[in-house]
Amino acid sequence: MQETAPATTAARRIVENVAQVIVGKTLVVEQALAALIAQGHMLVEDVPGVGKTTLAKSLAMSIGCSFKRIQFTPDLLPSDVTGISVYNQRTSEFQFRPGPIIAQVVLADEINRATPKTQSALLEAMEERQVTVDGVTHQLQLPFMVMATQNPIEYEGTFPLPEAQLDRFLLRISLGYPDFNEEMDIIERQEQSNPMDTLRAVATPQQVLDLQEAARTVYVDRLVRQYIVGLVEATRRHRDVSLGASPRASLGLFRAARALALLRERDYVVPDDIKFLAVPVMAHRIILSPSARMRGVKATDVVSSLLNEVAVPGAVR
Repeated sequence: MQETAPATTAARRIVENVAQVIVGKTLVVEQALAALIAQGHMLVEDVPGVGKTTLAKSLAMSIGCSFKRIQFTPDLLPSDVTGISVYNQRTSEFQFRPGPIIAQVVLADEINRATPKTQSALLEAMEERQVTVDGVTHQLQLPFMVMATQNPIEYEGTFPLPEAQLDRFLLRISLGYPDFNEEMDIIERQEQSNPMDTLRAVATPQQVLDLQEAARTVYVDRLVRQYIVGLVEATRRHRDVSLGASPRASLGLFRAARALALLRERDYVVPDDIKFLAVPVMAHRIILSPSARMRGVKATDVVSSLLNEVAVPGAVR
């Protein structure tokens, strides 16, 4: 653990710093940072006003990264996301004017309000950390993360994310409402000023890259790997699922578990890490059968049931 100790200390500082603003949601903050360390992206699905935007901004500020927000609307064009090439008459050359995707932490707010064509403008950036405009490829600065939000209760005027786009998100999470005491704490903290006004960086982008590198050294036993694959494979045979999770889900669960173990000051993954991440990593990657949807079954219910059905290889029952 000596090699990963400095990285773990940096990770703990980031979690504690963000927790000053996102009250009572330490586990959610850990999931968000785990997604960043695993070089993944996150979809936050929740009602308005629970702190989705605040989570993205406070995370970007805590690690000293550039932050851009894209408000997705039906009239948003792909070029509004990626940027455009403009002809300069003085130099007789085209100059690239970068769009808001050229940042390190990008908030795609209400992503399902834009058309599928505009949604797809994010795909190259999310998968390859680059954008191509007029045949010219522009590399993005690392670390890079997209945090997208969507509102589950407002369906009018929305375009559901296609499966290929959903599959690009490592995690789909929900913040949920705070409890009574947490909401009282929120009011008291903002009585005189907003905590965001005094939030400062406690890590650097290079330290985040070091965290990402340290996560690659976290040990994952073969039995734990079999457990990951067993869970993902079980979604393909479940009676309520018409399309199970892809191999990208296995890789995502593997990488996210390594990052979470690092956050929890371990240099090895345990089955509880897999159980903690299974729903946010897998639920949005499966398609339920029509009969299951008619019965009100949810994808999260399916994954939760599999955690009870699929045994950990080698475990004594």
